[in-house]
Amino acid sequence: MTKPHILQMGPYPEWDQVPLDAAFTVHRYFEAADKPALLAAVGKDIRGIATRGELGASADIIAALPNLEVISVYGVGYDAVDLNACRARGIRVSNTPDVLTKDVADLGVAMMLALSRGMIGAETWVRDGSWAQKGLYPLKSRVWGKKAGVLGLGRIGFEVAKRLQGFDLDIAYCNPTPKDSAPGHWRYVANPVSLAAEVDFLFVTLAASAATRHIVGKEVIAALGPEGMLINVSRASNIDEDALLTALETKALGSAALDVFEGEPKLNPRFLALDNVLLQPHHASGTVETRKAMGQLLRDNLTAHFAGRNLLTPVL
Repeated sequence: MTKPHILQMGPYPEWDQVPLDAAFTVHRYFEAADKPALLAAVGKDIRGIATRGELGASADIIAALPNLEVISVYGVGYDAVDLNACRARGIRVSNTPDVLTKDVADLGVAMMLALSRGMIGAETWVRDGSWAQKGLYPLKSRVWGKKAGVLGLGRIGFEVAKRLQGFDLDIAYCNPTPKDSAPGHWRYVANPVSLAAEVDFLFVTLAASAATRHIVGKEVIAALGPEGMLINVSRASNIDEDALLTALETKALGSAALDVFEGEPKLNPRFLALDNVLLQPHHASGTVETRKAMGQLLRDNLTAHFAGRNLLTPVL
């Protein structure tokens, strides 16, 4: 039986690539020296796209694939997929939620702890001999007993808040509407500026969309203030990066812990000159266990579609 042809937008680990190649006829877009030529040659054969959250599938690529039926995203974010183009043609879209939720929450909380307690600098202090030569490391700020805000109480936001409880933090959250699933002692705050004004740590865990673009802008950052910390494990587009950089440079914002950036991996060099940021390489879901589960779910969605079954985790 002929295997369905799919277009692969970016690389996967070998443990995912081998079974993907076995199940489908795979055309590697990311390896093509002449990408328009590849699309012209195989575009009519492609029935599915296997992509990653940050790579997505543009309107131009979708238009070049007249027989495209399904796009399977490796990741929870699907903002880089042109959903309007998909809706217009009835193309199905899936992602890989849930399997990465707890790892992302873990890293968000770990970033808060590492930056608050100066753990990166403290480790260097030991290794470079400063401890022996200069004495104790400069004092940092405690975490417990402070106030944390979660902007976007979806799957990941909920798990972040659960973890923060274990550090005796007071929890507030902002969402379009109050969540019935939220415990009564988690305070609902109606807008991001008000949330930022009353917390010490602001976690951004929103799904990215046109509506949330730069939702964390000058007003939110100013409200968080010179003692506040911003932690982003969502999408870079949710934050006005220019406003963030200016606030960090002028100390109008205390600090930021970031796993995502505009134009990554080529982030703005202004970040590299700052000593009040913790920079991470977009690896919140980066555990072996979770990445294997993501790859399995990506393939399972493709397999289900081509077998005539419903997608396991549909977006469209």
